[in-house]
Amino acid sequence: MTNINQNKAQSSQKPAANQRGSARLAAVQALYQMDVARAPLDEVLAEFAVYRLGMEVDGDEYRPADEGYFQLIVKGVFNHQVIIDKAIEQATEGKWNLKKLDTTVRAILRCSVFEMIYRAEVPSGVILREYLDIADAFFENEEVRFINGVLNAISKKRDSFDVDSF
Repeated sequence: MTNINQNKAQSSQKPAANQRGSARLAAVQALYQMDVARAPLDEVLAEFAVYRLGMEVDGDEYRPADEGYFQLIVKGVFNHQVIIDKAIEQATEGKWNLKKLDTTVRAILRCSVFEMIYRAEVPSGVILREYLDIADAFFENEEVRFINGVLNAISKKRDSFDVDSF
């Protein structure tokens, strides 16, 4: 009987990659909330941990997420935002004012650029695919192309990126 229960438990567990994808989406949503509502970091992290990650809110089901990875991204963006924003400005060659970008676009860029700069063990292709999927869920072509362009520019410099140059 134990083997059957163990098999059921194992088959019902989501792969870590899906949980990381959910963590990325939740991180974008958390940064959006922090930006729009001016909500403090600790308050947003606690709210997502208790009420959103793997929960149903107002009819929307939040898939299980890797809470540790969610926190890593949100705290990472919060702690390194100046460097991340400079990298984004550099990638757009100063043509875009980050403050004038759509709040969701800004959150997607900040999360993905954080991973590009500070999570060297995650392949660029995974970061691009995951965040472009998130962008596709929120936007039409123009914003997705813009995000893709920024991420491609940063991806090309990823191995030689020097945070001390900022």
